[in-house]
Amino acid sequence: MHNPFITIEQLGVIPEIAIDNAQDAIPLADALLEGGLPLAEVTFRTPDAAQAIALMRQQRPELLVGAGTLLDAASVEIAQRSGAAFGLAPGIDAQVLAAAQQQGMPFAPGIMTPSDLSLATHYPVQVAKFFPAGLAGGPAALQGIYAPFAHLGLRFIPTGGISENTLADWLRLPIVLAVGGSWIARSEDIRQGNFSQITRNAKAARAIVQQVREASTC
Repeated sequence: MHNPFITIEQLGVIPEIAIDNAQDAIPLADALLEGGLPLAEVTFRTPDAAQAIALMRQQRPELLVGAGTLLDAASVEIAQRSGAAFGLAPGIDAQVLAAAQQQGMPFAPGIMTPSDLSLATHYPVQVAKFFPAGLAGGPAALQGIYAPFAHLGLRFIPTGGISENTLADWLRLPIVLAVGGSWIARSEDIRQGNFSQITRNAKAARAIVQQVREASTC
């Protein structure tokens, strides 16, 4: 089975989305695709999250769709049934990790401290979410937290408090697989039908990813 984290690494940035109305799912998917970012993390913060994932998967199969904010085993099961290709959580929970493993869902638990990261090493975790990345101290904090664990080869998806202006700072870290951000598809833009802005945000984010990666190969 294809590992979705490979595609996520290639794209470099994950639009983190809270969608209030499942009817907006397809226009949103089209906006992301037009922006060259065929990826979405639909957070389980709204009642329509599972339906939105299912619609995107059924009608826009070229979009890689995952589920975020999976806080319990039931949510993991619902996300998997809806067609989510991967899952993320803001924290680390043994029951959630077990449910993801049972469902065969590639999953990134959340960590913020060395204790969290130490706990994650007891599970078959290769990718972890660093949350809330901005409040936790930025790229320097992640580097410091990870230093004692560097020999394990883990990768991270920093999320929370990141903007277009700070995206490049995170992407320059080799340990960062990709960056999650809500600025690409803001809930207010989705509600107001401002999908052209979402397309512009997606294009701008992809351009930053490309610039950073081209610079790193020079």
